[in-house]
Amino acid sequence: MRPPEAPTGYAAEMPNALAAERSPYLRAHADNPVDWLPYGAQALALAAERDLPLLISIGYSACHWCHVMERESFSDPEVAALMNAHFVCVKVDREERPDLDAIYMDAIQSLSGHGGWPLNAFCTPTGAPFFAGTYYPPQRRGAMPSWSEVLRAISSSWRQERDELESLAARLAQALCASARLRGSQAGLDESLLAGAQERIERAFDSEHGGFGTGAKFPQPCLLELLLERSAVQGPHSQAAAMVTATLDAIAQGGIHDLLGGGFHRYAVDRAWRIPHFEKMLYDNALLARLYARAYLQLGRERYAEVAHTTLQWALAQMRGPEGCFYSSIDADVQGQEGGYYLWQASELQALLGAHAQDACAWLGVSDEGNFADPQGEQRGQNVLIPTGARPEPALEREIRSRLAAAREQRERPALDRKRIASWNGLMISALSECSQALREPSYLQAAEAAAEHVIGAMRASDGSLMRTYIDGHSSTPGFLEDHAHLLEGLIALFEAGCRERWLHAAQEIAAVMIARFHDPEHGGFFTAQVQQRQLAARKDIEDNPTPSGNASAALGLLRLSQLCDHEQAAEIALGTLALLREPAEHFPLAFSYGLLAIQRALSPPAPLACALPAAPA
Repeated sequence: MRPPEAPTGYAAEMPNALAAERSPYLRAHADNPVDWLPYGAQALALAAERDLPLLISIGYSACHWCHVMERESFSDPEVAALMNAHFVCVKVDREERPDLDAIYMDAIQSLSGHGGWPLNAFCTPTGAPFFAGTYYPPQRRGAMPSWSEVLRAISSSWRQERDELESLAARLAQALCASARLRGSQAGLDESLLAGAQERIERAFDSEHGGFGTGAKFPQPCLLELLLERSAVQGPHSQAAAMVTATLDAIAQGGIHDLLGGGFHRYAVDRAWRIPHFEKMLYDNALLARLYARAYLQLGRERYAEVAHTTLQWALAQMRGPEGCFYSSIDADVQGQEGGYYLWQASELQALLGAHAQDACAWLGVSDEGNFADPQGEQRGQNVLIPTGARPEPALEREIRSRLAAAREQRERPALDRKRIASWNGLMISALSECSQALREPSYLQAAEAAAEHVIGAMRASDGSLMRTYIDGHSSTPGFLEDHAHLLEGLIALFEAGCRERWLHAAQEIAAVMIARFHDPEHGGFFTAQVQQRQLAARKDIEDNPTPSGNASAALGLLRLSQLCDHEQAAEIALGTLALLREPAEHFPLAFSYGLLAIQRALSPPAPLACALPAAPA
């Protein structure tokens, strides 16, 4: 049984312009009293005609605080009237438009030092931001102003201090082009670069709980892949191997890992991986399944194979569309409660498990007081299942899991966003392909091929380039660099897993399109968007956030393609892209770990291949 679909609008009499959109996130706002428009020429022209600032509000279907702000503020007629009177209001699905999301996320981080979603950017009529924030409550909370107060203050400043705001917007727009001005380093790629980066990573490692940093914890699979690759060189008793195993063990037994259904939640709000932020994203699960399978092969821990299996089984059961492609995400909320589908009362376990309830509660950390606090910090006796206690004997463990899973199946499910995104499907194709070999499971290879068939068939434009999204039988939005780069890696993994030349030829086609549409031959690397898609700034996607950066993924894919096909141009472009990433990766390795992984691969002997290679192209 799959989750229900994300809401696609309500039964209002006068829906706004979002009712015609295909994105479930946008359509969920179609019956707000706000006069939302999708991003595009119409919104920009209207802002210029009315001489009003644009309010560009960005979110996504699985975002908890996006739902909260929609209920509290965007559905309020008085607040909507204020928005409609003083702004041209635009809604953006960040998953459809990662280029816009990146621009305005850079802006909010420049202005405030932090970011998040919903991302609310106030802009000139041309779209240049001059102020941005995230969630605002309907009434003032301590030092946090209400949304209405923010709207009034921005509107007043626009009328009285417009020159200053436009000057700030111009300076900020110039700063947003910084990645496009980056030049390749003249320093070579060598082991000292990787060793220095690893030292910085080791200093950020949390030796007590695994992971990196001391606050909320993200799994960071790209970083762990890099360390796993380093441990292959340094040995199973190296510090790199110790960081990988400590982190993978902690994630697998933390609340971030769905014990009953399989798969992983987005991140943990605490240092010890106990309490998750509950949305489930396709990309996290694809990257983590691949990581656990690689770690199983290299480190020999059977538990890692089990985690990879259950993650892919969850994805195949819950996230796959009828054509074989994979959906985007599952929501965090049920009826406005974050995590409601996943939380348990001790009394529920007692009713379901009887005499075995005490053992189950001890194993899973369930108590009458609860281990989960609501957003106001109140304990309501709700528990995340965290299997850190004494593990029951196998037959009893299976019985406990079975009864709890059956009971959870009866609950209302969180909503499903049915968008198929090309880049995220590329990541899942990679995961399924690699896991089919690592875990000796042919059905994973079949699933990878079905997904690839659909992406390269139904999600291609007439010129051969990829489209970003597919929903309700239609593809929309021209694809970005990451769509082509992640699919390139997926097609190569598919070829290496099954030895079908078709997939190698498809990889060559996608690589050629990627180079033609996105490569910067003057300064190296790749632009995020095609020329006709660029808004405000010509950006280059160079950081991992949270998927592998488009430039690092492109470099890694082209590097492997050059080894498989003796493709000199691919090797040259890959090395030029790595030169572009070298300096920022050296100084900020946690943000550029996939680029460092590509550098590690460039410095290592090519991985062996069991397939017979076709003749090199003429």
